[in-house]
Amino acid sequence: MKKFHLAFLSITGAAVIAMTGCASTGTSTTTDGALIGAAGGALVGQAVGHNTRSTLAGAAIGGLAGAAIGANEEQKNRRYYRDEYGYTYYIGSDGRRYYQ
Repeated sequence: MKKFHLAFLSITGAAVIAMTGCASTGTSTTTDGALIGAAGGALVGQAVGHNTRSTLAGAAIGGLAGAAIGANEEQKNRRYYRDEYGYTYYIGSDGRRYYQ
């Protein structure tokens, strides 16, 4: 049984690493943080609890934490501009202007 868990964790870890290399640059930092956090949380939940419930709980907690950290990073990296009328805006990851 321990060989199965070790093999499962090894294959899952390799898949997560492979998928993060294929990530596109079109996603926001919040989305990336949520995905990476959910994957990491699922791995930790499976390693700790050895059942589906702990895996899902780890994925949920990791996803929420990753999204919160990603949103914070995205907000720190924003550059603010002024338009010709004096309004302040920033350009989102989708290329659109968002006014404050």
